[in-house]
Amino acid sequence: MAARAIVAGHGTFAAGIVSAVEQITGRGDTFVSVSNSDLGLDDIKQSIQHALDASGARVIFTDLPAGSCTMAARRLMREQPELLLVTGVNLSLLLDFAMQDDADPIAAARMALDRGRASMLAHGAAVPGA
Repeated sequence: MAARAIVAGHGTFAAGIVSAVEQITGRGDTFVSVSNSDLGLDDIKQSIQHALDASGARVIFTDLPAGSCTMAARRLMREQPELLLVTGVNLSLLLDFAMQDDADPIAAARMALDRGRASMLAHGAAVPGA
């Protein structure tokens, strides 16, 4: 399968979360991972652009809403309004996206976003001060 999205993040975050998708589903090749390690904003933008060009992807997932990878992706979006950026990515979201291989990547990302949000829960620990 050809890559359908880019995952960009700090350090080895992107490679690690894509590795988890591969281990669970065997569909890690759905994604191209990009790291911001030792890169400035322009270099990150160039790395993401290269990954987009090589894969034909139109979806970018990043780790932090205000992080450098997100800032670089937003700059790319000014030039390429057909791109979709999803920030604050989690494993549930990427698993859902990877399993929607027949869906348009933009539609798949929007559906996966809803499921990724719903997967975040808190259990246990009494209310502080109670």
